[in-house]
Amino acid sequence: MNHIDTVQHPIVDVHAHILIPALQQLVAEDDPQGFAELQALEVRRNGPESMANSGLMIKERWPQLTNLERRLADMDAQGVDVQLVSPSPSHFYYFAGEGLALKLAKQSNEAVRDVVQQAPERLNGLGLVPLQHPQLMVEALEHAVLGCGLMGVEIGSFAATPGDPERSTVELSDPRLEPFWSRASELGAVVFLHPFGCSLDERLDRFYLANTVSQPAENAVALSHLIFSGVLDRHPGLKILAAHGGGYLPTTIGRSDHAWKVRPEAQRCAEPPSSYLQRIFFDSLTHGPRELRALVEVAGPGQVMLGSDYPFDMGSDNPVGEVHAAGLPATDAAKVLAGNAAALGITAAAAITVRSRA
Repeated sequence: MNHIDTVQHPIVDVHAHILIPALQQLVAEDDPQGFAELQALEVRRNGPESMANSGLMIKERWPQLTNLERRLADMDAQGVDVQLVSPSPSHFYYFAGEGLALKLAKQSNEAVRDVVQQAPERLNGLGLVPLQHPQLMVEALEHAVLGCGLMGVEIGSFAATPGDPERSTVELSDPRLEPFWSRASELGAVVFLHPFGCSLDERLDRFYLANTVSQPAENAVALSHLIFSGVLDRHPGLKILAAHGGGYLPTTIGRSDHAWKVRPEAQRCAEPPSSYLQRIFFDSLTHGPRELRALVEVAGPGQVMLGSDYPFDMGSDNPVGEVHAAGLPATDAAKVLAGNAAALGITAAAAITVRSRA
């Protein structure tokens, strides 16, 4: 019998990815120079050893990234009822110019929709928006949510501005993102923060530091931009979901609180930074029971949801088991596995369709 029939709420994995090969083909054909520069940047950031190992990993896990039957079988084996699928962050392509960027966002939204529609009782999805072009983000968001029926969008931690000789960056505190945050709040859209790449570049080009250090560091930086700039004060209804347990920020938040108390430039948010952890949602992918317990303690049991990073090797093949291994109180574990996703409205596409017709 399916898990959906035996529990009050379905067990939902909010962090799972698909690959969209057609997107890479489109960007390689439309902007070959930009694509080549992106590949060169990835080599510099990761180093040759990690690039080679990542290539082998993707080759081995290609069926999981592209084959629906394999995905559903793996979900059954893991005890996961519903996945909230999002494109691999390698599809951000934040170097793309305006025309290509909007085309890529809409094509990715439609590709996720098409996957979800093949198994709407088990899947829902997130689309993409061109973070490097803030003026286009609302259009892409509306296309994802209103046009494709997705639950929201996935964004990176920052984006360089294409064509800018100074290579200035779009941070999540950028005032140009205000219309996007406002519309996301109005739509009740989930905004999934998932870093890809790190501005530390070659300093992390060995030992796989480009992932093990960069991902939690970028999460911490991006969330700090959201908190300290007052974005969450101005848009209290935002549904921000941070990958990788929010990175380094949640368990080192005391330093942020101290800065807020003693530094005037850090006082642009209305309350101590730690209070905003109860307004942000986090996935459970902390890679350790102690770390997961600490995250639940600091953010609250109502702010953490199951996340696996399926099917990448830095994810978890047993996400449900790892939540249980953390030794959380039974009520807290139930919230992480199912209850918080249900309260946030994250469920299967079929359930949303039925609810919308009621």
